[in-house]
Amino acid sequence: MRFLFTRRWLLFALAVAAAAYLATLLGQWQFHRLDERRESNARVARNLDRPPVPVDDVLRAGRPADRDDEWRRVVVHGTWDDANTIVLKYQTREGAAGVDVVTPLRTEAGPAVLVDRGWMGTENTGGQRPETPAAASGTVTVIGWVRVDGTGRSTRVDDLSARAISSKEAAKVLPYPLYGGFLDLHTESPRPATSLEAVELPDDTSEGPHFFYGLQWWFFGALAVFGFGYLAYDEWRRARSDTD
Repeated sequence: MRFLFTRRWLLFALAVAAAAYLATLLGQWQFHRLDERRESNARVARNLDRPPVPVDDVLRAGRPADRDDEWRRVVVHGTWDDANTIVLKYQTREGAAGVDVVTPLRTEAGPAVLVDRGWMGTENTGGQRPETPAAASGTVTVIGWVRVDGTGRSTRVDDLSARAISSKEAAKVLPYPLYGGFLDLHTESPRPATSLEAVELPDDTSEGPHFFYGLQWWFFGALAVFGFGYLAYDEWRRARSDTD
């Protein structure tokens, strides 16, 4: 077995050890992601089952929505500001192109809350703003699910269009303060003349691919160690046959 101490085999052993160690860390990372997904699913399921509460119990003007409150239902009374409706471009449903329609709902207290009223199919080329169904007039009562603001360049509002919702970015183009976060519409009363397709709720039972990815990485690590052992055995067997 003296060949194991040669330069070639020592470097080979170090490479295999590094690969196995990396695979172990990646597997542990995937299982950590699985734990986070399970915690998120439990939080979503818990929030979806909670009864609606007044919007001021959960959201504040100018303050980001708390991720622990995501998918809670809140009640808000106000009037739609349809003239400042924001269109979310490049939103798809089952492969169909479309947009989400986000309209500020102004409250009597002053601040408005952004409400994703739903999805509508369009050609969705992004170069032209589509006409959107009018919101209901007068005072309405809305129940919606709390959502956390999006991040990144996709949230920038240009010509009342964006690719993701951020109350912080929307506040830069609207003439009044906004509650942090936004709402996905659940119900509104009275209903508008034309309703949009309802927002899709999250799947709080799916754990994603993390468990199998974790096993896969650990399998790769074990395979690297096994492969090294097999090659070392094969080298030893050939060296022994040459001396016989």
